Amino acid sequence: MTLVNTTGLTEEQRMMREGVLDLLERHLPWDKVRQMDEAREFPHEAYQALADAGYIGIFYPEELGGAGGSYTDIAVLLETMGYYYTGIAQAITTSAIYAGMHVAKFGSPEIKRSIVPKIVDGSVKLALAMSEPGTGSDVAGLKTNARREGDEFVLNGNKVWITCAHVADYLVVITRTDNEGSRHQGISTLLVDARAPGVTIRPLQMLGRRTTHANEVFFEDVRVPVANLIGEEGQAWKNIMKCLALERLGLAAISAGHCFKITEYARDYAKQRIQFGKPISDFQVIQHKLVDMQIMAETARQSIYRVAQLLDAGHPAIQETSIAKIVCTDNNFKCADMGLQVLGGAGYSMEYDMQMFFRDSRVGPIGGGSNEIQRNVLAKMMDL
Repeated sequence: MTLVNTTGLTEEQRMMREGVLDLLERHLPWDKVRQMDEAREFPHEAYQALADAGYIGIFYPEELGGAGGSYTDIAVLLETMGYYYTGIAQAITTSAIYAGMHVAKFGSPEIKRSIVPKIVDGSVKLALAMSEPGTGSDVAGLKTNARREGDEFVLNGNKVWITCAHVADYLVVITRTDNEGSRHQGISTLLVDARAPGVTIRPLQMLGRRTTHANEVFFEDVRVPVANLIGEEGQAWKNIMKCLALERLGLAAISAGHCFKITEYARDYAKQRIQFGKPISDFQVIQHKLVDMQIMAETARQSIYRVAQLLDAGHPAIQETSIAKIVCTDNNFKCADMGLQVLGGAGYSMEYDMQMFFRDSRVGPIGGGSNEIQRNVLAKMMDL
């Protein structure tokens, strides 16, 4: 029995949830997830199946070949994918939100028409290349630079922790194009062919989310057409800020869905595990752990739908997205930690899925603007 309460969703949203789960069960059965996690293999088949079914189109307006979904529709989709398997959710969001939204919101009409329909149909994947070895949370301190030479930029630098760069056709690269002025000025966004001469991508061995792992990316005199500039030259900072609401909603929704998956898995194990002559689910100490996990899952879920509601109403929801990102990702790891304790030795064993849930959940409080950074945002909004 699922613990996810879908009351309040529209009939279309409930149908979407059921459709996504059915599709993933067929194209990414759970034994295959375990195999792909071990092999660090990207879920290409499931990704393309989701694209073919039109689900990636939900993120984009109809004029760009999308389905024009609401923020609530997006929350339902991402929570559902996070519930099934966080890896496939991360695969979709990396291309469609983290990188793709820069193209859809700020790209030239020509770039939009060329790239977005291909994101929607799954024929093109993108990755966002922003973090650097010395500048993770401090994005404005980035060192990667691109100098203008006629109708081209010459790009040099090093990026790290770039999710799914190894399968990307294009990299959305945040780079400095002008070293004058303040730290937040002179930053631009370029759409870079991932296979262009001078681009080197080196996979990294990550603790979790191994099917959609991070990479290090090197740029050595990479020539990028000026036509591939996304937004105005030197004005990327404000565009980066405008993409954060949906990015944080995505991170939160995936984590909320994962909370429910972990809670259900631990509950089902507890009902079958016999100790002292009865299932451990009969012991109040276990019951309370499972209840606390359910409370954290439901609290996380409520926070994402509050954000979606505000965004659908046209509110920037800056405070609420930071809160949701903290609540959902922290609760995700707490659920995984508590679930592992419920399973005991089995939870610590690679033979059971809980170890993967534990590993996959840990990146949430770090990625997409660490939870410490989110608290800085909230403190500033409190006039502290």
